[in-house]
Amino acid sequence: MFNMSKEARAKRMNVVVNPGQEISLRAYNLILTGTVLYGLAINALLCRESIVNYVFNRVNPIVFFILYFVCAFGGVFLAHRSDRPAISFLGYNLIVIPMGLTVGMAVVMGGYNPSVVWHAVITTAGVTVIMVAAGLLFPQFFAKIGSILFFGLIGVLLGFLVAIFLPGVNMAFTILSAGLFSLYIGYDVYRSQQFPRTVDNAIDCAIDIYLDIINLFLDLLRIFGKSNDS
Repeated sequence: MFNMSKEARAKRMNVVVNPGQEISLRAYNLILTGTVLYGLAINALLCRESIVNYVFNRVNPIVFFILYFVCAFGGVFLAHRSDRPAISFLGYNLIVIPMGLTVGMAVVMGGYNPSVVWHAVITTAGVTVIMVAAGLLFPQFFAKIGSILFFGLIGVLLGFLVAIFLPGVNMAFTILSAGLFSLYIGYDVYRSQQFPRTVDNAIDCAIDIYLDIINLFLDLLRIFGKSNDS
């Protein structure tokens, strides 16, 4: 679970761009949406059981998670330190591919019933559509909750650390996390409309929204999986 830093968003907001770099609002949102969908499509492909088993059987788990963190944080660094769309897109792929393999392992190795996985997928899609609409229709609301979401994320992360020693509270924090990332989708959609409309910013904003959606899906998968076991 991770989300882009406030500093990265502030940097993106304050960058002065050449007017010739700006594109139309329609083109900006099409690139943003297409980039998010591309990442989700790659993840769907990487969730295939044959791919997950191939990676799991041939890569040491410790090595895999070291590579995961190196690629993910390296991708974040590239995307937010560069103002070149190609470099930002490379950073996006460095996040998407290891994240997709991790999601695939969560789905396949978690032994979830296919109906639970589809329930999580459909619910995630429904919540995403609602929150995207909310982010566009109610900008004043989302403009006020950025700090609340940031401190809420810190609180949830601390809660999961507590849950290591008190497993009984884990599901409560998972539910809180799902609510938090639902709001983060709306917030990051709202924020995406405040930045200069460049191709690079569209890709950077897509990273934020993609991570919100993936975190929400993983939370819902655990929630529905637990409900199905009960």
